[in-house]
Amino acid sequence: MVVRMRWHRFHARAGALGFGSVAIVWVALLGPAPDTADAAAFGERTLREGMTGSDVRKLQRYLTSAGFDTTADGQFGARTERSVKRFEREEERGVNGVVSPADARALVFVVREAEQETAAVQPPVAEASLTSDGMAVAPASAPPEVAAVIEAGNRIADKPYRYGGGHGRWKDTGYDCSGSVSYALHGGGLLDRPLDSTGLMSWGDRGRGAWITVYANRAHAYMVVAGLRFDTSARKRSGTRWSEAMRSPRTYSARHPSGF
Repeated sequence: MVVRMRWHRFHARAGALGFGSVAIVWVALLGPAPDTADAAAFGERTLREGMTGSDVRKLQRYLTSAGFDTTADGQFGARTERSVKRFEREEERGVNGVVSPADARALVFVVREAEQETAAVQPPVAEASLTSDGMAVAPASAPPEVAAVIEAGNRIADKPYRYGGGHGRWKDTGYDCSGSVSYALHGGGLLDRPLDSTGLMSWGDRGRGAWITVYANRAHAYMVVAGLRFDTSARKRSGTRWSEAMRSPRTYSARHPSGF
């Protein structure tokens, strides 16, 4: 009511000066118009490339928590769109890079589920650590096979992602998700030939291992070794495959090498 009264009080005087002056008077009284994007709660509006706001920043943080590392700058750019598409693909949703309210709810559900899963998982016998350049360091108590898997993973951690990479030959110019996992397992003497993600779904023994767990479905594969995630989607910068952040194992089969 106070705003309405002030507007009417100046309307007659400002109206004679023209529309532009009316706008100046309005801004002088109320300040800049509020940014409705910044005020929007995550999931209230559909998000797509080119949009900005606090809900975009929250989207980016949820994507990172779900395992799709994304810079939380509040700007929905090409990199955020790629993360959204990876999420849509792995959750078997329509892949369009657009986050509808239903997509937002699904993303929140995946993150909450990952948090509960992480809390329920027993810690590994000993945990590996990360160096400043993204390489993994095996704990001193790790069995030789586990240390060798980590060493092999480090050898390809600076290789780019390449669809089909690592399947035609062990030493390749780039690796895809299952090719990376296969290479590291082969380095530890735990795998004789490369397997795609479908093949990894039935590899080894069922369930989580004490040292190594491979997670696979028809579209993707990654693994957790001594508490570190080895995943082609775990990259904040090109080439980094090791990450301390976990992701939801929902829709994945968990397998492990016998004895590990």
